[in-house]
Amino acid sequence: MAKTIDKNMIIGDLIMVDRGIIPILMSAGMHCIGCPSAQGETLEEAAMVHGMDADDIVDTINKYLADK
Repeated sequence: MAKTIDKNMIIGDLIMVDRGIIPILMSAGMHCIGCPSAQGETLEEAAMVHGMDADDIVDTINKYLADK
Protein backbone atom coordinates (compact mmCIF):
# COMPACT_ATOMS: atom_id res chain seq x y z
CA MET A 1 0.00 0.00 0.00
CA ALA A 2 1.36 3.41 -0.96
CA LYS A 3 1.96 5.97 1.73
CA THR A 4 -0.31 8.99 1.78
CA ILE A 5 0.11 12.35 3.39
CA ASP A 6 -2.31 14.96 4.71
CA LYS A 7 -2.18 18.69 5.25
CA ASN A 8 -1.72 18.33 9.00
CA MET A 9 1.73 16.77 8.60
CA ILE A 10 4.86 18.76 9.44
CA ILE A 11 6.89 19.77 6.37
CA GLY A 12 10.01 18.07 7.76
CA ASP A 13 8.04 14.84 8.24
CA LEU A 14 6.77 14.99 4.65
CA ILE A 15 10.32 15.08 3.39
CA MET A 16 11.14 12.04 5.51
CA VAL A 17 8.31 10.13 3.82
CA ASP A 18 9.92 10.63 0.41
CA ARG A 19 12.58 13.10 -0.67
CA GLY A 20 10.85 13.28 -4.05
CA ILE A 21 8.30 15.53 -2.35
CA ILE A 22 10.90 18.33 -2.22
CA PRO A 23 10.66 19.23 -5.94
CA ILE A 24 6.85 19.22 -5.68
CA LEU A 25 6.94 21.71 -2.81
CA MET A 26 9.58 23.82 -4.55
CA SER A 27 7.62 23.95 -7.81
CA ALA A 28 4.54 25.01 -5.84
CA GLY A 29 6.52 27.99 -4.55
CA MET A 30 7.40 26.60 -1.13
CA HIS A 31 11.11 27.27 -1.00
CA CYS A 32 11.18 26.86 2.77
CA ILE A 33 12.44 23.27 2.72
CA GLY A 34 15.61 24.17 4.63
CA CYS A 35 13.91 26.84 6.72
CA PRO A 36 13.77 26.20 10.48
CA SER A 37 9.99 26.61 10.39
CA ALA A 38 9.80 23.51 8.15
CA GLN A 39 10.57 21.46 11.24
CA GLY A 40 7.48 22.69 13.10
CA GLU A 41 5.04 23.98 10.50
CA THR A 42 2.32 21.87 8.94
CA LEU A 43 1.72 21.77 5.22
CA GLU A 44 -1.57 23.58 5.81
CA GLU A 45 0.15 26.37 7.77
CA ALA A 46 2.87 26.75 5.15
CA ALA A 47 0.29 26.84 2.36
CA MET A 48 -1.66 29.53 4.18
CA VAL A 49 1.48 31.68 4.63
CA HIS A 50 2.27 31.31 0.92
CA GLY A 51 -1.33 31.92 -0.21
CA MET A 52 -1.78 28.42 -1.61
CA ASP A 53 -4.45 25.77 -1.41
CA ALA A 54 -3.12 22.99 0.85
CA ASP A 55 -5.59 20.47 -0.58
CA ASP A 56 -4.19 20.98 -4.09
CA ILE A 57 -0.65 20.35 -2.86
CA VAL A 58 -1.76 17.27 -0.89
CA ASP A 59 -3.46 15.90 -4.01
CA THR A 60 -0.31 16.42 -6.09
CA ILE A 61 1.92 14.77 -3.49
CA ASN A 62 -0.42 11.82 -2.97
CA LYS A 63 -0.66 11.28 -6.73
CA TYR A 64 3.15 11.27 -6.91
CA LEU A 65 3.35 8.73 -4.06
CA ALA A 66 0.64 6.51 -5.58
CA ASP A 67 2.34 6.50 -8.98
CA LYS A 68 5.72 5.38 -7.59
